[in-house]
Amino acid sequence: MLIGDVARHSGVSTRMLRYYDALGLVRPTGRTVGGYREYSAEDVRRIFHVESLRSLGLPLKQIGRALEDPAFTPSALVGDLIRRTQERLEREQEMLKRLRAIDASAPTGWQGVLRIVELMQGLDSTSAARRQQAVLARPEGGSVPAELLAGALLAESDPNVAGALCWALARSGGDGVATLAAGAHSKDVDIRRRAVSAIASMSEAPGAAAVLADALGDPDTTVRRHAALALGRRGVTAAVPTLVGMVVDGCNDVDAAEVLGTLSRNSGCADRIMTALVDELAAHTADSAVRIRLAQALAELCGTTAQEVLRRLAHDDDRAVAIVASAFVGVFEERSPESRGDENS
Repeated sequence: MLIGDVARHSGVSTRMLRYYDALGLVRPTGRTVGGYREYSAEDVRRIFHVESLRSLGLPLKQIGRALEDPAFTPSALVGDLIRRTQERLEREQEMLKRLRAIDASAPTGWQGVLRIVELMQGLDSTSAARRQQAVLARPEGGSVPAELLAGALLAESDPNVAGALCWALARSGGDGVATLAAGAHSKDVDIRRRAVSAIASMSEAPGAAAVLADALGDPDTTVRRHAALALGRRGVTAAVPTLVGMVVDGCNDVDAAEVLGTLSRNSGCADRIMTALVDELAAHTADSAVRIRLAQALAELCGTTAQEVLRRLAHDDDRAVAIVASAFVGVFEERSPESRGDENS
């Protein structure tokens, strides 16, 4: 079979067939009287073998070795092909993400495209300072997709850069909560922490409350604490158990106590908070630090019940607890109407 016929039957161009011949990869078995290449049926089968291996991304040099060396084992080579293909797919996915980010910004000119590309390149930097600068240096009026900022925030480990991204996300005017919500359900606990922390900072955004409510059931205590503080500030009473636990554990206990104080102004929640704090006092009779934090939380509550508990604590066997409770009782008495009346008489 002449080279033109082989090209028509195999789909391999005559130029490529000549190249295979020059490399010694597929040499025609014979020549015609006129000196033209003449391929046998075995030659054509070899061409199909070469094309099959090429379709897997195998370099021509390695194809020749695979076809010639009986001892050649494909396992290591196939593993390498898988790795390189995976890397190529990741690069393509990254390119697709960038193109979608540019498209979402609806640029009206190339300057808008270049600004988005510059931001993405800055966010890819290994330097936290450069990543932060890339976020903060965005010009006024420049549109940046909220999804791009939210995605970068989920991947950001530096707290300063994360803060800048939160700030930029709030200014973007877009809906970054949807992207962050996906992160709130990630298997990676660090991503969940970043997502819920960011959503907590924009708890008034549509959809944020629902994500934070789900986060109260997260197995990670840090995630639950972020959600509880944000929800408690919005008056959500479901946050009470986590907030009380924060006081007991001494983690953001001052913030938690202040939020509990705000929630206690709701008459339907005040008794629940009081009961929880009193129960914790009974459960930690030997832990001075915990009892002091609980006394401080009681001082944030409204009503006479909290004052009565503090008066009892002022006579506690633990001198440190008694001193702290006595100080808060004095503050309550100074604030009381009777005390103000005595001063005015």
